[in-house]
This record gives sequence, C-alpha cells and structure tokens, in this order.
Amino acid sequence: MTGAQDLSGDPARHRPWPLCRRCCGIALDMGSARTRVWFAGKGTVVDVPTVTFPGAGAVHPIQRGTIIDTPGCSRMLQRLLGNRLPRFTRPLVIVTTPVLDGVAYRARARAAVEVLRPRSVLTVPSARCIALAADADLSRPSVVVDIGAHLTEVVLLCDGAVTDAHRTALGTSDLDGTTAPEQIVEAVASMLSAIRRHDRTSFTAGALRRAILVAGGGALRPEITHPLTARLKAPLRIVPAPHTAAVRGAAGFLQAAHAHPSARAGLPPVTRPG
Repeated sequence: MTGAQDLSGDPARHRPWPLCRRCCGIALDMGSARTRVWFAGKGTVVDVPTVTFPGAGAVHPIQRGTIIDTPGCSRMLQRLLGNRLPRFTRPLVIVTTPVLDGVAYRARARAAVEVLRPRSVLTVPSARCIALAADADLSRPSVVVDIGAHLTEVVLLCDGAVTDAHRTALGTSDLDGTTAPEQIVEAVASMLSAIRRHDRTSFTAGALRRAILVAGGGALRPEITHPLTARLKAPLRIVPAPHTAAVRGAAGFLQAAHAHPSARAGLPPVTRPG
C-alpha cells in the first residue's frame, strides 16, 4: 500500500467496515482440505473443499500445505469469489500461510490471488492468525499447535513473531487410513521437545505454563486432544471454533490494516457526477 493521495477533503471515501462502500476486504485461508473466506461487513461467506475441476474429475491444487497448482488456485478463487466482488473495486486481501513454506508459498499465493484484482496482498503466518483469534496476549510468548487435515504445525510466538516452528505431513485426514491418533500426538510432542531444546530463553516454559493454543480440525477430536494433554504434561486451550480460527484471525489483521492511515493512499479515486 504505497503512494499518496489527499483524502482529507472527503472523509466518506474511507470509513470503518461495514460502512465503507468504496472499500473491499477479504481474509483468505486456503488449506489443503478446505478454503475459507471472510468478507468485510459480511463475515465468513465461503467454507468449501479446496478443489478445482479442470476436466472430468476434481483436483486438489494444495497438498500438504504446499501450493502445487497456482493456476488451479486462481480458477478456484475466480469460481468462488468472482461474482461476489463489487464492480470497480480492488480488495485488500490478507492470506494465511503455513509458517515453514516461506517465500515460495507466499509468491504462489500472491500469484493466485491476482485473479481478484487486489489493491494489496498481505500474507500472515497461520499461527499468528490463530493467536489473534484466540484473543491471546501477543506481547507474551505463546505456543500454537495447528492440527489440520493434511499438516500439523507447532509454533513458538514471541511478541507476535515466529521464533521457532516445526511441521509434519500428518493430519486428521490420515486417520481414515493406517495412521492412528497416537501418531499425531507423538509427532506434536516430538516437535515441542525440539522447540524446548532450541530455546535458550524462558519463553517456551512461560508459554507452556499459560497453556498451549490448539486449533485446526484436530482440536475437535478428543482422541487427539485428551492423550495430548497427558503426553505434554501441560494445559491445552482449545481455540473457539478451532477449524475457522485462522481465517477469523486473518479477518482481525484485515480490519487493522484497513484502519491504518496508509490504507487510504491505495483507495481508487471516486467518480463524481458531472
């Protein structure tokens, strides 16, 4: 969001959502199994499987937290959102990202979102979005466990920033096959042990005393959460509506970005009647 434009003479151009009719904002969580979208002023309006239909069958453009088909993601977003966007508006878009997919995922996500003609695209790690959705104190260390359908992440946040993170290509969708819930529990315990070993401060210990934030679809599975509490010997805090926590947290970041003064500079000019 760069550039400069004097809006002081027309405050109606930029108002808080949902009153601002000239602004459009989207929070987007594209998971391996499901895609969820939050629209400014409307709330969550899309919660569907992450699939495209290029031919006779369905194709999954995101697998194990990695975008493998960027054009497919673009087609999916166009199909889901193309008719929902107001005409002649360019949305501000917040996209959640897996913590460890780095530059490659962010670049592919930005390329996929271009089909929505965004004014600006901001990427935020999913763990930060989850912490915000949980109303956690971001000034204090937090441990976030995100158990998704195809991917599980354990993240240490300090001052809202990612300090350490580990992931495993296991999730709730694997429980239908040869994977037992205990395997996910052991994977989480192993990742948390690695974070403890690498932490030369008291951040992890302090975060564990307050409680581990658990989100994702796995947070709704007692066969995972109950043994996880015993295995970690630390209290768990299940985030409210854990399966949608990431997109709701992204919506919080979207609202903050919209209210920031720099957002005014990127607004399209208003056409006045002659």
